[in-house]
Amino acid sequence: MHQPFTLRNLALLTLPPLLWAGNAVVGRLVVDMVPPITFNMLRWLLAMLLLMPLAGWVLRPRSALWTHWRRYGLLGLLSVGLYNALQYLALHTSTPVNVTLVASSMPMFMLAIGALSFGHRATARQLLGAVLSMVGVLIVLSHGDPARLAKVQFVAGDLYMLLATAAWAWYSWLLTRTQDDDPAIRGDWAAFLMAQVVPGAACAALFAGGEWALLNPPPIQWGWPLLAALAYVTIAPAIVAYRCWGLAVSRMGPNVAGIFGNLSPLFAAILSAAILGELPHLYHGAAFALIVAGIAVTSRR
Repeated sequence: MHQPFTLRNLALLTLPPLLWAGNAVVGRLVVDMVPPITFNMLRWLLAMLLLMPLAGWVLRPRSALWTHWRRYGLLGLLSVGLYNALQYLALHTSTPVNVTLVASSMPMFMLAIGALSFGHRATARQLLGAVLSMVGVLIVLSHGDPARLAKVQFVAGDLYMLLATAAWAWYSWLLTRTQDDDPAIRGDWAAFLMAQVVPGAACAALFAGGEWALLNPPPIQWGWPLLAALAYVTIAPAIVAYRCWGLAVSRMGPNVAGIFGNLSPLFAAILSAAILGELPHLYHGAAFALIVAGIAVTSRR
């Protein structure tokens, strides 16, 4: 039985999209301070340190993290290692508004991966919702000009974000296989996050090493701006938003929570205008309306 809308539940539903939008804006702010894949590695190494007092037992030799290493390794690779790294990489050539809007193509990827890999049969309502969301994404990719689609003139960051969204959709489907989890880890949100962060941070470190070896990026610009950015992306969108989102889904159900999740593009537009001076365009509004309509159609009982 899902709980009614209260101020507390509304806050739990609204805070994660706001923090995730802030993550996109901060990622845009630090593009000249730190290489994107290295930034992702630093973020999750710090998150792992913060989780140690709450879930350090997960690292013990007999912990289920090691006996279930294939599952948690894949979850960590898709979420911590790939999704976040690709998002920061996307922000080097795309805007926070575009990145969050493209990420709202999740219903399309969820249906496709569910059908191909998990035997899920999509309903007509789900297909209609995915089509509406995809049209919204195409509006973003074309900047409101259909002729750009014919010329395939996409911003590289938008394409990176499509790959990131596909990785997150696969990750989300894997989360439904709760029978593959150890009960002690699954029942503790900090332990479950730690079990993913440990292998994910290892993958992020490996990718960051490749970034420095192959791309030879400029040196990191250490200073208070970068340290403040790292503090934000480590605490707010990684740990606080994860905890609030888990509570919101358990109290209100995934359908309601999913609709609120698509507030991220709206928050990103507001924060981008206020902090970056990047004003949204009319096509952003049209895309947002279509994406929300797609989610609403998919989620309606």
